[in-house]
Amino acid sequence: MEQLMEMLQEKYPDIDFENEKNLISDDILDSMDVVNIISEIEDMFDISVTMEYIQPPYFESVECMWEMIEELM
Repeated sequence: MEQLMEMLQEKYPDIDFENEKNLISDDILDSMDVVNIISEIEDMFDISVTMEYIQPPYFESVECMWEMIEELM
């Protein structure tokens, strides 16, 4: 999860990923951000994020993203 956190902090330095738990619900990340994050995740972890995972609950927090990554690995 550390690698994911580093990437997110580098790409989005203004977002407090450690404490934010409603990234989508609170409109902190938009759809383009999610697309970019998916691309980074796929490259970084050599996985394919399938359509079933491209849903808001999987991107609400770093923990949610990490759970998705673990399921896909």
